[in-house]
Amino acid sequence: MSTFAKRERLLLADLLETAGPNASTLCEGWLTRDLAAHVVVRERRPDAAGGILIKQLAPRLEKVMEEYTDKPYEELIQLIRTGPPRFSPFQLKQIDEMSNTIEFYVHTEDVRRAQPDWTTRELDPVFQDALWSRLERTARLMGRGVPTGLVLRRPDGQTAVAHRGTPVVTVTGEPSELLLFVYGRQSAAKVDVDGDADAIARLEEAKQLGI
Repeated sequence: MSTFAKRERLLLADLLETAGPNASTLCEGWLTRDLAAHVVVRERRPDAAGGILIKQLAPRLEKVMEEYTDKPYEELIQLIRTGPPRFSPFQLKQIDEMSNTIEFYVHTEDVRRAQPDWTTRELDPVFQDALWSRLERTARLMGRGVPTGLVLRRPDGQTAVAHRGTPVVTVTGEPSELLLFVYGRQSAAKVDVDGDADAIARLEEAKQLGI
């Protein structure tokens, strides 16, 4: 049975292939070639991927990223489609779902929403619920550095607290859009933002959302 992570993986690969290596993305400073290299390095080069989160390992990551961005673009796309190496923990369905569903969804939207003619995807309720479940678990991590209180709200009223504090800003939208918001794609997320005007301005100017 196909999983959400596998579905988003294949969609991302198709979008990257269609866009070509030099298309814009929502990742500042990255073209589609850079994004494709990032996805491959994250899965296939654990010796370097730690630099995504650990500052001391960043030079190693930068070096390996340069090596992969120099590879033929078609090879990068194929590596994304075929997935991680045989003995990678990402081969385990549970880890793949936990680690890659959001990763591939967000990067898919990084490609889609950087194009001038993009439209919002219609996502089925089961997938929205799956994204909400993951958002509830990661909200406080993603919002830990924001300068205001931050509450995420689904249209049905379910909420998750991303950061405790005052004044409080409430962001309302579908789980898929809230995920993009807390992962640093605020300008592309289709959400409603409510609260004190000054607090909203401080939140919009903040660079601390995301990892």
